[in-house]
Amino acid sequence: MGTAKYLLGKLGQLFITLILVLSLAFLLFRVWQPGDPVATWAKASGAKLNAEQLDQIRHEWGLDVPLPRQYVSYMGQMLTFNFGTSTILNPQESVSSMFWSRMAKSAILIVTSTFAAIAIGVLLGIYGGWKRQGKVDQASMSSSMILYAMPEFVLGMIFILIFAATLHWFPVSLYESPIPKTGLSHWTDVINHMALPWLTLTLAYVGEFYLVMRSSLLDVLGEEYIALARAKGVREKYVLRKHAVPNALLPTITLVALSFGFILSGVITVELVFSYPGVGKLSVDALRQRDFAVLQATFVISVIAVLLANFIADLTYAYLDPRVRRA
Repeated sequence: MGTAKYLLGKLGQLFITLILVLSLAFLLFRVWQPGDPVATWAKASGAKLNAEQLDQIRHEWGLDVPLPRQYVSYMGQMLTFNFGTSTILNPQESVSSMFWSRMAKSAILIVTSTFAAIAIGVLLGIYGGWKRQGKVDQASMSSSMILYAMPEFVLGMIFILIFAATLHWFPVSLYESPIPKTGLSHWTDVINHMALPWLTLTLAYVGEFYLVMRSSLLDVLGEEYIALARAKGVREKYVLRKHAVPNALLPTITLVALSFGFILSGVITVELVFSYPGVGKLSVDALRQRDFAVLQATFVISVIAVLLANFIADLTYAYLDPRVRRA
């Protein structure tokens, strides 16, 4: 019953937060947006339209009805992932098709680099906390502080200068070569193009996970139950694996969920630096061209992704620490 109640409570919080965020997006793009969106679109697209034609477009976009009716229609569209059509970037193409085609490329980059950063940072943090002040710990601490303080786009430009401009090991732009390849050659080509942005995102967040895991492990190692386990004669490796690490992982899980939003923002700058055709670059292009339908879709999907990441982190946290479910 406690687990079911906890799960239902978290699902309710997720739904309420989603409604509030969607309402904020409606206010941001429909109410607080300065100027007339149709006039802005006409100016950005270079179309010379008279007042009657502009009114016709407002009717097609549903902007000529009262705001409450717009809100109801908007919520129905967002909850069914119906984002309409692009107005400028690719006129008359479904925003959903544009978004998901780009999302596939971004998802590969984000998911693989995030898991790599977590694995490397957590493992180094465990070793550094266990072998404190050792050579590995000192080297990891110095490099982690540098990587943690360095913006993603700066790290990306450094990699471009070293690995692309100087050594010529990797290409800089695009998802694959202009001439399509098939089979194993296709995936080799994709990995070759994705190497630098992947390395940038991975190293940009390794330092953060390392510092949190190391600090958390050091705190846990000072607890009384660790001293009791050692006093009972439990082997050090068993103390680390069974007692210290599971409890030290709890803050790291929270950090993963909280960092997901920053990772999404970081991928925007990385994709822009490397001209990687993902959602981040799509968002920047939509902002430059004032394509509000695409901007609205990227905003909503990004928020939903962050909310789901936090929801999964809450469930994982409760699984590792039963006290959370009973609270």
